Amino acid sequence: MTEYTKLDQLVATTLRMLSIDGVQKANSGHPGLPLGAADIVTVLWGHYLKHNPADPRWFNRDRFVLSAGHGSMLLYSLLHVFGYPMPLEELQRFRQWESATPGHPEYDPERGVEMTTGPLGQGISTAVGIALAERMLAARFNKPEFPLIDHYTFVLASDGDLMEGISHEAASLAGHWGLGKLIVFYDDNRISIDGPTELAFSDDVLTRFKGYGWHTQRANGHSFASIDKALSAALAETQRPSIIACRTHIGYKSPKQDDAGVHGAPLGEENVLKTKKAFRWPLEPAFYVPPEIQPYIDQVKQRGQKAQQEWESLWARYQQQFPEEAQQLQRFMKGELPAGWERVLPQFPADKPLATRVASGKVLEALASRLETLVGGSADLTPSNNTKPKDAKIIKRGDFSGSYIHFGVREHGMGTIMNGLALHGFRPYGGTFLVFSDYMRPAIRLAALMGLPVIYVFTHDSIGLGEDGPTHQPVEHAMALRAMPNLVVIRPADANETSVAWKVALERKEGPTALLLTRQGVPVVTTDGKGLECGAYVLAEAEGGKPQVILLATGSEVALAVGAREQLAKEGIAARVVSMPSFELFDQQPKVYQEAVLPENVPTVAIEAGVSLGWYKYLPARASVVSLERFGASAPDKVVFAQLGFTIERVIEEAKRLL
Repeated sequence: MTEYTKLDQLVATTLRMLSIDGVQKANSGHPGLPLGAADIVTVLWGHYLKHNPADPRWFNRDRFVLSAGHGSMLLYSLLHVFGYPMPLEELQRFRQWESATPGHPEYDPERGVEMTTGPLGQGISTAVGIALAERMLAARFNKPEFPLIDHYTFVLASDGDLMEGISHEAASLAGHWGLGKLIVFYDDNRISIDGPTELAFSDDVLTRFKGYGWHTQRANGHSFASIDKALSAALAETQRPSIIACRTHIGYKSPKQDDAGVHGAPLGEENVLKTKKAFRWPLEPAFYVPPEIQPYIDQVKQRGQKAQQEWESLWARYQQQFPEEAQQLQRFMKGELPAGWERVLPQFPADKPLATRVASGKVLEALASRLETLVGGSADLTPSNNTKPKDAKIIKRGDFSGSYIHFGVREHGMGTIMNGLALHGFRPYGGTFLVFSDYMRPAIRLAALMGLPVIYVFTHDSIGLGEDGPTHQPVEHAMALRAMPNLVVIRPADANETSVAWKVALERKEGPTALLLTRQGVPVVTTDGKGLECGAYVLAEAEGGKPQVILLATGSEVALAVGAREQLAKEGIAARVVSMPSFELFDQQPKVYQEAVLPENVPTVAIEAGVSLGWYKYLPARASVVSLERFGASAPDKVVFAQLGFTIERVIEEAKRLL
């Protein structure tokens, strides 16, 4: 049992006062959680968390995720007090333009912010992915006498996190896998924005988590001894993830204690003074850090530096004894791919139609043995998504040495867990139908915000999936995904473009990529698909080199454009076919290239089996879009395409109308 002293209390009070000063100075923020949860994080950060503030990116550090991201001032105060690169000036600039202390935590590993949180449920769920990554890395790289990967993932979560459906999905998987190094502190303060949680939340939380297979406990969130006892028991439990329900008072010792109003509004200057008096704290100056805590903080720093030094020594010996494994692990640390990996990417002959989802599966088959950082899975659609290489070993409880993950029917959980895997150096991919991208959109958005190289394998990409009907036929989804900043969306025309699409996705380090793939077979219309890297390119030039009309298409509709070009040529009309698999990649090209591919003075027909919204940015004044402004229908794919106007005849008709 750890002994707690007045210094621990002083540290906790420092965290509280810095937090309320930051919120008050900004006149914006959430003081309630920092006041209530400071004792929990003091126990963790002061005595248990394995971390080195001098090196926030140390690979084997324990991870701390503030899932209740609205309490961000508590995290910033922790980082400042414990010596991370978070100067007091940044706390004083809370929620201000270009500060390091935004309203909700934004991924900043150099300062110790492990991930972007705020949208409730995302932090606790992504932490499941981080904890899974730790187990997978340990299974791959640890050797007898070399426990190289050995760290915990800690989470501070709120009532709101546990109300969100995503936390149920991820918690279920964490229990299923037995992630014993995941420990969640549940800030059980019984208050939400609207008032007491009993207005809408009467779950027996611990019984629910026990049902998921978690180790569950209760603690007094304002008693160091009670928190310590529960944390010690959680650390001793190695086969199950742990949740500790810490009973706290939101806005602790402030005039607004246990009042919903303290959740998301400054205390006000008068109440700040009253709160400081309640804690016997100097009323001036604001942002006061007592010098008496420095020896305590120095001790924590020294403990962290010693832990890292011991690990560095172990790592040096490991590199000598296991050079091949060490080289692989370094790629995880640096986010690199092995040299020459792209040489195994397949090319496909134009002998028979092939669904791009099938081509994607063949690409994965070729890559699986070459890329040790590549891990993936599917939300219970493995045979449909073609996401499992035949020899891939499945991740399961007690054996994390594999590379394939069965997520079950949990698209959103899959998205957050992939984010956690990416935060720990993996290159994760996950499959589902494109229409179900809606179920995981918040996780995709966070991947884009954090710049994580996650890959989404979205198959059954249009009305071409046929008989399953409009509930499963994505009409608006491609454009909805294209609307998201820093997400590259690629809808390849054929098998060769699919191969290049994987190359682009794997080479991206600064954000996620969505691959939109067909269920139905499509002709191989390209020789190598390499033009995909530019986002759009001239696939087939007009006879004579001077197009009278441009046929611009994506995905399976490129074949329609190719067929229409041939028919138009017979009628003496010169048509250029442009394949445009990615708006985002095309937007990155120089203006001169864009104008060469899509000159403004040439009438253009755009063709895509989805809504037209978004196309007009690329079209000249004389243009037409063969699109779908309604939901699809249930019938065989060829019938659906024909009935809804996606035919060579329709494309020719639109081209002639423009001319």
